[in-house]
Amino acid sequence: MARNTEVVVIGGGYAGVMAANRLTKREGVTVTLINPRAKFVERIRLHQLVGGSDDALVDYQRILARGVRFVVDTVTRIDAPGRRVTTASGGILAYDYLIYAVGSGSGEPSVPGAAEHAYPISTLEDALRLRPVVEAAPASAALTVVGGGSTGIETASELAEQGRKVTLVCGRTLGAYLHPHARRAVAERLAELGVTVLEGGGTTVTAVTRDAVRLADGRELPSAVTIWTAGFAVPDLAARSGLSTDALGRLLTDETLTSVDDPRIVAAGDSAAPSDLPVRMSCQSAMQIGPQAGETVLSRIAGKRPADFNVGFFGQCISLGRRAGIVQYARRDDSVTKAFLLNGRPLAMLKEGVCKSTVWQLSQEARHPGMLNLWFKDRARRKSLPARAGEAAPGRTA
Repeated sequence: MARNTEVVVIGGGYAGVMAANRLTKREGVTVTLINPRAKFVERIRLHQLVGGSDDALVDYQRILARGVRFVVDTVTRIDAPGRRVTTASGGILAYDYLIYAVGSGSGEPSVPGAAEHAYPISTLEDALRLRPVVEAAPASAALTVVGGGSTGIETASELAEQGRKVTLVCGRTLGAYLHPHARRAVAERLAELGVTVLEGGGTTVTAVTRDAVRLADGRELPSAVTIWTAGFAVPDLAARSGLSTDALGRLLTDETLTSVDDPRIVAAGDSAAPSDLPVRMSCQSAMQIGPQAGETVLSRIAGKRPADFNVGFFGQCISLGRRAGIVQYARRDDSVTKAFLLNGRPLAMLKEGVCKSTVWQLSQEARHPGMLNLWFKDRARRKSLPARAGEAAPGRTA
């Protein structure tokens, strides 16, 4: 009697859950998902958690296939030659295949004082630590949000809509990814909410103290609470385990999402760098890549060559408080094309629909593994790969 194939999935975010659910479509595969938290975190709602309008949590029972074994723990080391992982609790789990989906968080800020005095918001723990700090601050207290990306914009809007005094420090550009029309609309909406937006030369943060933020042009902004949304980092588990990574620590893979070191290790989500050309960090890409990572493993179990992954973008929806937001469309290579501002109930319904749709997709894949197979193809990426093929292999980092 043939034994089951053991697959361990590290990370219970969007990509990890989708991968685990997809694996259950084949009999004879035992799937174990290891995640440090007992509940699924909707990262796209963390600014709402800080503002008090949502808890950003979903029970795994809603979104995880019944056949998946769920373990609340943290993987501390991957032993690739031995095909096993070690957890913080001292457990050791053997595997035949491993899916690496550890996600991402905020990078350790290099600005003096930021690590000690600023509050990140990229993880559940960050947001839970920040919320009571914001609640305890007087209504008239100056709040500073550092970072002009979508997280900074959404956080500043959420707090300002509650009547908070907010300054958004963008560094160079407000919403660098935004279409010019969207950027103007965002700036206008932030002004309506009373947010002071600082961008352009001299607005780079050079230091953070307990009650102020200093800028490159010499200005010092009073700040009772400083919220840090700039920077990106991934856990260093792959590098610590001796696997090849890019400069930021993402696991290097080929176009089938398979590690360049080991055909039994597959990566998905923010912690993957296919062909050293990682896609944009977002649940939009994770929801597409996760099941394809599962398909890569299933193909290898069946003795078939895995297909190259496909991913493409269709746009972005950014909330500007609970009553307005921006929707912009993009080509599949993620280059923006047009955008429009929505006010009032239509936006609230659309944004809520986007957030709920991700949970719905996770739950549908859990109930009917293999049903989500519409991959958006980025042809621009495919054209860039032949040029990369002529380059030297990426260096190993640790």
